[in-house]
Amino acid sequence: MSRSSASPIPGDSPDGLDLLNRAIELYYADITRAVRRRGLGLAMASDIVHDLYVKLAARPETLCDKRSLKAFLCRAAMNLGIDHLRRETMEARLFSGDEQEALAVANPGPAPDHALEVEARIAILRDAIAELPERRRAVFILHRLHHLSPDEIALKLGISRNMVDRHLRRAFAHCLDRLL
Repeated sequence: MSRSSASPIPGDSPDGLDLLNRAIELYYADITRAVRRRGLGLAMASDIVHDLYVKLAARPETLCDKRSLKAFLCRAAMNLGIDHLRRETMEARLFSGDEQEALAVANPGPAPDHALEVEARIAILRDAIAELPERRRAVFILHRLHHLSPDEIALKLGISRNMVDRHLRRAFAHCLDRLL
């Protein structure tokens, strides 16, 4: 590889990272000006040149076969600048709404505190069932958890159907009082 074809920067044939370091140092002002012509300020242009350096430092061999490092670096920096402007524009559209608009968006899922509320209600219901007299608790559990009909409960516990209905009414009323 001759010096003129391998590296347009004066000096010995450098490796990729050395070539990148020397090219950025030599062409920094030109690269920054090229980015600024795309509508970015000086600070943003400097950041873009820095980002370009970081990206190329990860793969410095990319520079070894370029005929004009200055043109390549300027074009790559301008492309990063264009990407930055596009990202800014998209983010501005995405986050353009105000707080009232954000609060007006309906959440299709349950409220965040819904699970906590359900757990609290279950705990209250569990305590309310434990407070029931033994026979009323048995009727309630057979009906609600084991899905037995009032006739099946009456037969299983050896009580009348009317007594099962009375136990169920009173158990439901007790649980409802505790939940409210």
